[in-house]
Amino acid sequence: MQVPLWFALLVVGYLGIKLIRPPWWLIAVLLLGGYLLADSLLAPAINAAVK
Repeated sequence: MQVPLWFALLVVGYLGIKLIRPPWWLIAVLLLGGYLLADSLLAPAINAAVK
């Protein structure tokens, strides 16, 4: 199943807010960091670890 990156980040962020209730700045940093990592040189390694 292929899910767009923006949708996956949105779902993870929403669940993180509802379940853990961390500070908003931490959520923003994690989502932005995940988005930036997905477009980096580490993307193939992350993709292999996820699959």
